[in-house]
Amino acid sequence: MSEEKKGFVIKDRRTVGRDTDDSEKDKASGPEPAGERPDQPSDQPDESAGEQPSETLLPEVNFPTFVISLNVSALYHLGAIEDPETKQKEKNLPMAKQTIDILSMLEEKTKGNLTDDEENLLKNMLYDLRILYVKEKS
Repeated sequence: MSEEKKGFVIKDRRTVGRDTDDSEKDKASGPEPAGERPDQPSDQPDESAGEQPSETLLPEVNFPTFVISLNVSALYHLGAIEDPETKQKEKNLPMAKQTIDILSMLEEKTKGNLTDDEENLLKNMLYDLRILYVKEKS
């Protein structure tokens, strides 16, 4: 089995702001091929728009990467890591608390449905984030 790339392409099919010549060309090109309607998304990139699909490699979306992304968000709001653009650390303790609460809710709602590794990852992240939060709060 080969792995398929998952993604989507957005095509702007609005007619507002188009020249009338363009709409006339569309009409003159004849009926659309079967299965292709303007209101349905296509799997192929729109080459006429001049945009190429992004080649950015992103990690697979799964439970551990989701939990890690929430962890990074909480660390950012705790001021433990810097903003990659401004290179400055900022604290927003209410946002940090909310993210920690989201992770806590995930722990509660997924109890009994996680692998041992996923459960340990979540438990250890929550412990570390709670300790950091208490230190920042005092």
